[in-house]
Amino acid sequence: MKTTILFTLLTLTTTLISAAVSASGPPFSCGRQTNKSFKFCEPTLPIHQRARDLVSRLTLDEKISQLVSSAPAIPRLGIPAYEWWSEALHGVSGYGRGISFAGKISAATSFPQVILSASTFDSHLWYSIGQAIGKEARAVYNEGQAKGMTFWAPNINIFRDPRWGRGQETPGEDPLVAGKYAVAFVRGIQGQSSNISHNHHLLQASACCKHFTAYDLDHWKGITRFAFDAKVTKQDLADTYQPPFKKCIEEGRASGIMCAYNRVNGVPNCADYNLLTKTARGQWGFDGYITSDCDAVSIIHDVQNHALSPEDAVAGVLKAGMDVNCGSYLKNYTKSAIVQKKLSESQVDRALHNLFAVRMRLGLFNGNPKHQLFGNIGPNQVCTQAHQQLALNAARNGIVLLKNSNKLLPFPRSPISTLAVIGPNANNAHALLGNYEGPPCKSVEIYKALQRYAKDVSYHSGCNDVNCALADIGAAVEMAKRAERVVLVMGLDQSQEREDRDREVLSLPGRQEELVVAVAAAAKEPVVLVLVCGGPVDVGFAKDERNIGSIIWAGYPGEAGGIALAEIIFGKHNPGGKLPVTWYPKDFISVPMTDMRMRPDPSSGYPGRTYRFYNGKKVFEFGHGLSYSTYSYDFMQSTPNTIHLNQLKPSSQATGDAKSSHSTRYLSVSDIGVDVCESLKFSARVGVANTGEMAGKHPVLLFVRPSDGVVVKQLVGFESVGLNVGERVEVEFVLSPCEHLSSANEDGVMVIEEGYRQLVVEDKEYTINIVL
Repeated sequence: MKTTILFTLLTLTTTLISAAVSASGPPFSCGRQTNKSFKFCEPTLPIHQRARDLVSRLTLDEKISQLVSSAPAIPRLGIPAYEWWSEALHGVSGYGRGISFAGKISAATSFPQVILSASTFDSHLWYSIGQAIGKEARAVYNEGQAKGMTFWAPNINIFRDPRWGRGQETPGEDPLVAGKYAVAFVRGIQGQSSNISHNHHLLQASACCKHFTAYDLDHWKGITRFAFDAKVTKQDLADTYQPPFKKCIEEGRASGIMCAYNRVNGVPNCADYNLLTKTARGQWGFDGYITSDCDAVSIIHDVQNHALSPEDAVAGVLKAGMDVNCGSYLKNYTKSAIVQKKLSESQVDRALHNLFAVRMRLGLFNGNPKHQLFGNIGPNQVCTQAHQQLALNAARNGIVLLKNSNKLLPFPRSPISTLAVIGPNANNAHALLGNYEGPPCKSVEIYKALQRYAKDVSYHSGCNDVNCALADIGAAVEMAKRAERVVLVMGLDQSQEREDRDREVLSLPGRQEELVVAVAAAAKEPVVLVLVCGGPVDVGFAKDERNIGSIIWAGYPGEAGGIALAEIIFGKHNPGGKLPVTWYPKDFISVPMTDMRMRPDPSSGYPGRTYRFYNGKKVFEFGHGLSYSTYSYDFMQSTPNTIHLNQLKPSSQATGDAKSSHSTRYLSVSDIGVDVCESLKFSARVGVANTGEMAGKHPVLLFVRPSDGVVVKQLVGFESVGLNVGERVEVEFVLSPCEHLSSANEDGVMVIEEGYRQLVVEDKEYTINIVL
């Protein structure tokens, strides 16, 4: 009897494992012969019921083994090893431990770095990029080159300070843009419909919104993200730092979030019950897994001294609601935390339910994934012509024309006889990718892309590298003198800004500015200055210099960036991107990067941050971007000029200083309720016409300017519009007073105040009145 049972178990285990670790395909559990052996293998049962069944079969040691990012196999249940850490910020990447390009698939489409895609202000494009990345991720998995399908992207932190090295990874400084980017990208990569109401449970790939929350400092003047305690007001949390994550969860339906290294007001994010459980899961309805950033649990004890022992750190994060640790800390100390009665096994079970539920939503416990919804996605759907065209379109529509004096650009289509291309970023295709890059499908340097448009194209680096500590200005000047036209390609790269490297200056590195000025002075015609960088740089000298006729911000434009830039310079494409971040003057570095306040403080001279609150000198404003065409705008009469909320009972709040007797009537958004908020929506209609001589696509940005004087203006809507010459369209912006006309008070409560607002599009304004 025992021999028969043993033989049956061995046969069952062998069948399960052979399916799980087949070298010819992806790892999975629950082969066809064992579908009815365990409840967790029955795909018709609810996911959470299956996850509970699986967890109930695990020993304590097996449970603990699954709490880390590199989770080992459980052979007796046929559960293969799983790697939680993979990256796909702007294309499937080899960063992390889950993806291998050593196989049939050796490259993936490298889209523009997020900050440049954001400058398109095109949520349809963002969704398409997410879709393409998710499809290529599933292809890598189906080909057996992935150990997991959970990707730790997107980064939706607010680009609060221009020096932040990881600002390039984000959609910029505006909470609305970051939130809409999160929704579009997450739904795309997860294989969900762009229609928010539609959400099937099976995932193409799993997205993870990071870094939760108020994370925007890496390594600045000796202060690291590991030790940093961000002092954040309730007001700033409510209207700046939290909204993108709220949208990511409520509308994007992300299956993962990552808690950040830093503390917020003394509490480590990964050990904050109010943040992870009460807010994300309780208030916003998050249903997925929460991972730590890598080694974020260990630093709670080792660096922050927030926990007295490793066991206290482990107990703190699991009780707070975190599920998996990137690293090994939970593997090392969870059992001793249970033995010491600092933690119950039920808290481990809770985490495992979330983890296995996501793996089941990915189809990894439904038998061979190749026989499922996304099973037909293979290597032939990676680096497709459609995906590469999408990368090209994203770069074309994201690149921003900052200056174009006397219509220097575009250069004439007829071949230029001699073109000089000068600068350290001109002949470096890898520099165009940004960080968290994957191996691109193709690689084209800016210099080589420009060769298609001129008879004789010469190149000189000008500097030893981007740092430009050494510059051969004389040789560059001589080359410029001989050329009919000159393009300078300067800026930054990952040696200047990246994860764990924040900048301390906002000017061009080393002798770059000196090189630009000398070449511009020597050239026969005004030169074109191209800036390859993620974060802004102070190029005020070039903005005012007549010998520098045009300035282009190319961001990190991805694998097709060189081609897109050449097309723009020579007029094959009309630029339309707009800056998603404010470009500050170089003296902004006097403001400590550690000061998290968004609003200005006139009494201390603190200038505030981002276009919403900062009203100091700017090099270029948020939303700035030129075109080869011209556009006109007008508000339609159908836009209401009065919003009546007087059927609701308002409250009052004091405004001004303590001596002021003035009060403003207001409504709390939470008191209004979701259904009433929905009924209060109204349309603002804007007419847009192309009055120039070239067809073009550009974003129409709708702002609200409140009357309180603290908020300079607030973006409330955007739409990317393509128009032929002479064409006119009407753009409808659906606005909700609860979302778009509210503001946070000092207690972090979102309220709608009575009074006038100005709707603003470019140079046109429209006044509306909120009546309570």
